[in-house]
Amino acid sequence: MQIHSTAIVSKKAKLADDVIVAPYAVIGDGAVIGSGTKVGNHAVVEGNTTIGSNCELFTGAVVGSRPQDLKYKGEKVYLEIGDNNIIREYCTLNPGTEEGGKTIVGSGNLIMAYSHIAHDCRVGSDCVLANGSTLAGHVTIEDQAVIGGLVAIHQFVRVGKLSIIGGCSKVVQDIPPYSTCDGHPAAVFGLNLIGLRRHKVSKSSIGKLDDSFRILFSSGLSIKHGLEKLIQEVELTTEVSYLVEFIKKTERGIARSCRK
Repeated sequence: MQIHSTAIVSKKAKLADDVIVAPYAVIGDGAVIGSGTKVGNHAVVEGNTTIGSNCELFTGAVVGSRPQDLKYKGEKVYLEIGDNNIIREYCTLNPGTEEGGKTIVGSGNLIMAYSHIAHDCRVGSDCVLANGSTLAGHVTIEDQAVIGGLVAIHQFVRVGKLSIIGGCSKVVQDIPPYSTCDGHPAAVFGLNLIGLRRHKVSKSSIGKLDDSFRILFSSGLSIKHGLEKLIQEVELTTEVSYLVEFIKKTERGIARSCRK
């Protein structure tokens, strides 16, 4: 291990042999840090926090500090961070709240400066959270989603896979997978075509998704009736089936079309 002389590392923490700890970093009792991970200047790892391999915490990042929830009374809670994550300057990631509760962050994510992931969130893998992204408690971000800068997401909202949310948006309802959304509140503008192509979704399936989005967001039908029409008229490819199941499970409702 390369631990700078000014860093404070608990003897109870478990660090892989090749972890690098920069000047003035602080690592608490419950930390478990995997191989190749770098903890930057003045970064703090607190609580029952597990960080995987080859992650990098930049200056001032604080992960695992007690959740910002008035209901929290000191229960044993956890933060689990996967491999190959980049956590930039002054990000804050909180653990769960109720006894045994967890916040879970997958692998391969880029979490840019000043972003906040609150208690009991679930962030998938290969996501981008741009500067100042703010996730309230119990938010779910599915794989390969992109959250723009200064976006605020309401508690219990789900953001679907391969979706993208424009900067400064206010997100109060679930964001459909594969969508491009923006606004106050965030509304659906269409498919995330660039993301779909980058992830090599077939032209045929993109076409079926386009048909699905027209029915759901441009036909004037309610989501319920649009979903019924979609199931009757559109081939249920893997991506379309995923979209349908996502919408069926919504609890906060689905973001609607930007078109009045």
